Amino acid sequence: MVTQATPAAAIEPQPGFAGIVREEIRYSAGRDSSASDTVNGSFDRLMLQSGIQTSPAVWLMLCVLTGVALGGFIFVLTEMVPLAVLAGVIGLIIPLAAAAGIRSRRQSQIRHQLPEAAEELARAARSGRNIESALHFVAGDTAAPLGDELRLSVRRMDMGIDVGSAVRDLPERTGVSSLTMLTSAISLHQDTGGDLVLVLERLAASVRDRLHFVNRMRAATIASRLGAIMMLVFPPLIIGFYVIQDPQYLTNLMSSFWGRLTFWTGVILQIVGAVLIFRILQKTAKF
Repeated sequence: MVTQATPAAAIEPQPGFAGIVREEIRYSAGRDSSASDTVNGSFDRLMLQSGIQTSPAVWLMLCVLTGVALGGFIFVLTEMVPLAVLAGVIGLIIPLAAAAGIRSRRQSQIRHQLPEAAEELARAARSGRNIESALHFVAGDTAAPLGDELRLSVRRMDMGIDVGSAVRDLPERTGVSSLTMLTSAISLHQDTGGDLVLVLERLAASVRDRLHFVNRMRAATIASRLGAIMMLVFPPLIIGFYVIQDPQYLTNLMSSFWGRLTFWTGVILQIVGAVLIFRILQKTAKF
């Protein structure tokens, strides 16, 4: 008789254990779809999926410090408020862009580790181990970053959580959608049984095929992606070139209504274009 997996009960935080377990900081309430909650949710996912051990509050302070430092430095050099404001905005974005780059590299490593981990899990299950013992073995034998996530799931199992619940949030913690197939296969095997070895072997083959397809797609669209990046980089470089050639360029531009309107319209459109381009690149790179 197959028993259904019971959902894990939430553990209320106790003041006496405040110094033992690190509290998970989240800025998103998760109860509505307002713009502020959406932004907070995106930042929470960025910090969680990048694997950065720094507190999110410290990372936000780093964004503010970088923006103030870069904006102040440009203002001291040029004494131009618009250019200093633009530099401050760029400074605010730099730590977030760095975290996004770390997340992208980490997700790529997890994608390439997943087929080998699935095959090793299948070999462990074929040798007669149950799913819990096989997951313990694979977690201890897999390198970071996928190994770190599997070891977190194993620690949850050691605390009494069933294997399906322990691995259920792997896709959310990593941002790698291919892990959904692994967690679904483990949960399905726990609930209904079946040939887990065959499922894991087919999963490894499927992930390798998808990796091959993504690599071919990225090679075919590299010109479009580089063109999009050039469209984002060239306008600030052109402004910087004019400012170097004529230090009073922005001052003269801001002295008229049409100059101010043109400048700030260009800045807003540049930001909107950057957001749209990065969202498109993120969607096409999602795997």
